[in-house]
Amino acid sequence: MNRRDDAAFDARDDSVEARDDTAGGAATPESGVRVALVVVSVLLFLEAAAMLALVIWLVIDLFALEPSSYATAIALLVLVAIGAIWVVTVAFGSLRQASWSRAAAIVWQILQLSIAVGAFQGLFARPDVGWVLLVPAITVIGLLLWAPVRLAYTRPEDS
Repeated sequence: MNRRDDAAFDARDDSVEARDDTAGGAATPESGVRVALVVVSVLLFLEAAAMLALVIWLVIDLFALEPSSYATAIALLVLVAIGAIWVVTVAFGSLRQASWSRAAAIVWQILQLSIAVGAFQGLFARPDVGWVLLVPAITVIGLLLWAPVRLAYTRPEDS
């Protein structure tokens, strides 16, 4: 069920080895994939930094302001801290191109997409926040679903 056929590996090898020698140092398909992998990792690290900043902000707010419910404030802080740990872990996994990190990054981007959609609606709509969340989420999902990037995250089976 998890086995890949040899044609997929041959196509992967061919796409990595294909080069464009027409312009002396022209870009290769491999460099495009490398750029996509760097963009995914950079965006994941930026999202991780934003989550860590949010944790710090919530801790400062917890001590500086009096919340209407300490239980709710602490629960929110714990949930955001767990999310921050998750995104940091996914970002480091993405650097190593760990196979699990692709799925985890897609799940995070879908969660971020849902928050972005909520930011565009309602009485307290914040379209600026919505766009800041929406654009990287769609970019990362698109790049992670691109076939060469998807293949870069797969690990060869032990034979």
